[in-house]
Amino acid sequence: MPSGTALSYSMIMLLTGIGIPVMAALNSQLGVRLANPAAASVILFLSALFIAAAASAVVGLPDLAKVRAAPPHLFFSGAFVAFYVLSITWIGPRFGIGNAVFLVLLGQIVAAALIDHFGLFGVPRSPLTALRIGGMVMMTVGVLMARKIG
Repeated sequence: MPSGTALSYSMIMLLTGIGIPVMAALNSQLGVRLANPAAASVILFLSALFIAAAASAVVGLPDLAKVRAAPPHLFFSGAFVAFYVLSITWIGPRFGIGNAVFLVLLGQIVAAALIDHFGLFGVPRSPLTALRIGGMVMMTVGVLMARKIG
């Protein structure tokens, strides 16, 4: 992969990382104002649906035969998004966005390492090494130091 591509991908993912706690804070407050975290989540998903549909219209719709041929378990990813949005919208205002996102980040670090190590879901294998484990421990300690739970 050319270094410019890696830099572009890195910047996009950094912005995505910035957007996750911003989204969590905004949707949590919408849930508080509506006194209904589930309704706030529905509003979030409706706006996301319109944006994703517009993006799909721009890049082109997939061949319907390919959609039908995809393994059913691949369509389950939406359940994880719904679980994240519902939980962060409900727990964020009660527990703190930073604390909630810290634990989400910790789960992401562990799950990503296991998915890469075992090559789950068809991703390229990237074995866990002592260096990677050390980096994950350092990230976890750093984030833990930045947050206070309790």
